[in-house]
Amino acid sequence: MPLHPNPTRVRSLSIALIAVLPAFTPAWAEDSVTLDTLEITDSVPVEGDLQALPYAGGQVAPGGRIGVLGQQKAEDVPFQIIGFTEQLIKDQQANTLADVLRNDAAVQTGFGYGNYAETFMVRGFTLYGDDVAYGGLYGVLPRQIIDTSMASRVELFKGANAFTQGVAPGGTGVGGAVNIEPKQADYEPTTGISLGYRSASYFDASADVGRRFGRQQQWGSRLVLNHGQGDTAIDAERRESTAATLALDYEGNRARALVNIGYQNQEVDEGRSVVYIGSGLTAIPDAPENSANYTPSWVTSTMESLFAMTRGEYDIGDDWTVFAALGGNRTDEFGEYASPEVSNTDGDATASRLTVPFESNTLSALAGMRGRLITGPVSHQLNLAVSDLSRKTRSAYTMSSPAFATNLYDPADPAYPATVFAGGDMDSPKVNSRTENAGVAVSDTLGLINDRLLVTLGARYQSIDVTNFDYDGNESNRFTEEQVSPAFGVVFKPRPAVSMFANHMEALQPGAVAPFNAGNAGEVTGIFTSRQIEVGTKVDLGTLGGSVSLYQIDKPTAYIDPDTTLYGNYGEQQNRGLELSLYGEPTPAVRLLGSATWVSAELLDTADPADKGNQAVGVPAYRYVASVEWDLPVVNGLTARANVQHNGPQYADIANTLEVDAWTQLDLGARYRMTLTNVGITWRADIENLTAEQYWASAAGGYLTQGQPRTAALSVDLSF
Repeated sequence: MPLHPNPTRVRSLSIALIAVLPAFTPAWAEDSVTLDTLEITDSVPVEGDLQALPYAGGQVAPGGRIGVLGQQKAEDVPFQIIGFTEQLIKDQQANTLADVLRNDAAVQTGFGYGNYAETFMVRGFTLYGDDVAYGGLYGVLPRQIIDTSMASRVELFKGANAFTQGVAPGGTGVGGAVNIEPKQADYEPTTGISLGYRSASYFDASADVGRRFGRQQQWGSRLVLNHGQGDTAIDAERRESTAATLALDYEGNRARALVNIGYQNQEVDEGRSVVYIGSGLTAIPDAPENSANYTPSWVTSTMESLFAMTRGEYDIGDDWTVFAALGGNRTDEFGEYASPEVSNTDGDATASRLTVPFESNTLSALAGMRGRLITGPVSHQLNLAVSDLSRKTRSAYTMSSPAFATNLYDPADPAYPATVFAGGDMDSPKVNSRTENAGVAVSDTLGLINDRLLVTLGARYQSIDVTNFDYDGNESNRFTEEQVSPAFGVVFKPRPAVSMFANHMEALQPGAVAPFNAGNAGEVTGIFTSRQIEVGTKVDLGTLGGSVSLYQIDKPTAYIDPDTTLYGNYGEQQNRGLELSLYGEPTPAVRLLGSATWVSAELLDTADPADKGNQAVGVPAYRYVASVEWDLPVVNGLTARANVQHNGPQYADIANTLEVDAWTQLDLGARYRMTLTNVGITWRADIENLTAEQYWASAAGGYLTQGQPRTAALSVDLSF
């Protein structure tokens, strides 16, 4: 019988390690790395080393945090990873995570099912905001909309990631993972104030103050505050956003520590919703005017989160480091929703009110050790980590009936509909789910031929325990499962500027619950195991970098067997893709950031044999993203910017009869940097969707998310 660690012991070990290890971690930020750190090449990578430095042009980081492997340079790992810097976030006036991730062609953004959660398709598979990590920890960040004011880097890991990242609490991330690195104090004092405006009348202000203290500047603090409110460019839509983070850190000779506390509140009134697809629809209707709003005036959503995270490490020798991290999140949400279901190309639709309170509490922990040793001609980078995540959610609902009539092009605004259906206690919702994820990961990266050949071997044991409850608090179903996910990767450097890589990785997801009309209604299908193979090449020419990769991901899909009426993992979706990327600064006055992807997302087995071989729902056949910046020679400090996104067609149904058209969006902008009496001032002006294209941006999930209207964005940053 195979031996598997007991999940309770895994959790106990995790908590014990956190209790006995000093809470030490680094102080790093975009410009805070010293020359001494740059020269370290033979010691264990530490949290604040050169992976935090920007690549030429300042838009991309040359590495990032790769789960159990810690911070690594992209050229040294057999995976695709790209990090977008704080400078890019500022220069693009990117307010949310979706604004940042749209810079990579492998990511398509949309809204959640009936709410305003930003969701992502990475390599053709869903990634929820619930499953975005913060400083390497799942379950810490707000779950629907993530404000970027807290981010020093946004890191995108492409591909299956069960070994490196573990199982995310929301059960998504087959095609990739996202990690946000928190801001910390730089070694240069930071004092910044920013004022901004977005059409129609949305104003925001932020403050950013960071300092280091002590004889050796070993203590640091950074406070970031941001608030915005007003009407958006969508008719009658109003938003309000408040975010605050405080980071305290210590960096000594052997010990490094970080404590980060954050708060975020997002309010959306009369927000434009997604559009559901009616069963009788024969073609996708044209998108309405890009500023149109087909949502009733009583629709609203409030999302409030309080979160905290501490992480640290201690060097127990020149080549060995122990580390630990602990984080948690408390979220309270309340929403009044009414998404229309369109029935014909004339835009006729129906909608019902759904009111939902939602609460969640999450605690996440990580602890382990990493080190380096040499055995003859072979070097070893060793990693051992244990992780644990515990999450509890509460919910209830009320719903109106019958549905009211409306139209996408001439929307109705009915009075608030009365409640007909209800479940749970709206004032004090009962627990509706408990999730316990525990894991142990181990890896060894062997370096041969003077580290020109790097071979990574690893495995993660993962235990998943999910219990679901009805709205009265009674247990409805539960499943517990254990699995070991192996990983293999190789990097070969034929030349210092070229890294050729290959990997075999897996992704794990808790299975879906069988629907009410299945013969095994209420049962859980167990754990989904998706498998990936990938090969590619990365190039670093000093001022220009890029990559090309080919991948295949095979993911099981569940459906009701028409012969047995049982719901199970009978189907399979296979995504095969080609990705290209280019970034850097070909000349001192020009910066490039571009990528392209082509995806064949084929359904290999389906409930209806007629659907076999079709393209998966919501996966565009291709996507291109390109941006360029040019420092204009006519005025010192003036930079022009252009960004183009082009999405290929995608299907909104499994039968591939409802096709969403390809679309293109053009954004233009400029910024001007100046100094006035020792105050650095940066003016920024952008126009998003300059040509006011009307389009459906996404059909992911089988529903439609409309593209944003033409939007003007202005801001001024003052740095003291």
